[in-house]
Amino acid sequence: MRLLLALIIIVYLVGVGVVLSPVVRQTWSTESASVVAGDIGQALPDALAWPVRAAHAVTGS
Repeated sequence: MRLLLALIIIVYLVGVGVVLSPVVRQTWSTESASVVAGDIGQALPDALAWPVRAAHAVTGS
């Protein structure tokens, strides 16, 4: 059971990283750290909700 829970958490966090990667990639080398952190903060709610978007994409609703 612990292994399954750990696997679910790992997949969730990897998904969050995948959603946030374009934001980081766009601003990493051109902006200051505070701007990067602000952009990540703005994108974080959408990144945390990636399972909901994936479920809607699969079910078509």
